[in-house]
Amino acid sequence: MGSILALIGLWLSGSGAAQTSSTTQVYVIDHFEEGVDASGFPTRWKPLSFKKIPRHTQYTLEQQGENRVLKAVSLASASGLYKELDLDLKTYPILSWRWRVENTIQKGDERSKDGDDYAARVYVTFQYESEKASMWEKTKYEAYRLLYGEYPPAGSLNYIWANKLEKGAVIDSAYTDRSKMVAVRSGAQGIGRWHAEQRNVYEDYRMFFGKEPPPPAAIAIMTDTDNTGESATAYYDDIVFVKPEATPE
Repeated sequence: MGSILALIGLWLSGSGAAQTSSTTQVYVIDHFEEGVDASGFPTRWKPLSFKKIPRHTQYTLEQQGENRVLKAVSLASASGLYKELDLDLKTYPILSWRWRVENTIQKGDERSKDGDDYAARVYVTFQYESEKASMWEKTKYEAYRLLYGEYPPAGSLNYIWANKLEKGAVIDSAYTDRSKMVAVRSGAQGIGRWHAEQRNVYEDYRMFFGKEPPPPAAIAIMTDTDNTGESATAYYDDIVFVKPEATPE
């Protein structure tokens, strides 16, 4: 992780806007050093909420020493933050981020809808491409668009701090096989400490879905405890995509 963290450091003084020139090694999502309103909400992100879930997770920027990070507090609640993506995943396939959780979800179980809660997750959604869809898929997606005004994502990769799954395990979401749950960390081991992560999103999609990925649609963060009724606190920081040559050997 050394070279990635060094690259991140070079961008900490920047504007935080995504950089996509041919010479840029890092496509910055957010370092959370700028962009905050009077309530502490990160203004560079859009809120992600769900009609049937009235209680929302609270997201605020918090100063920790010389660094500012995103804090998420969930009290029997669920909501997230997202940013639309406009990047070439073949050019910037490596997603890198740091996170920390203060607890896991005791009743959390990735295999059931009742236990589908996570102290922390970072996920990438992918665009629906109608020209590559079957007639049945087109019918389903068109019905969704008519109901909600836009197409749903074609799929998603969820990088989770798992509750029951072993580290490294990958399963379908309890709700749909179009969403893969990837256990980057698991259980109580490492809670209360910062951890730097990286995943090759391009290769993960090919491996777990068995085909080339569509263009990415958005990146999202979510800490949720609505199904179990528990609580969780997590922190996120330094979210970037990087080129393969920028990663360690």
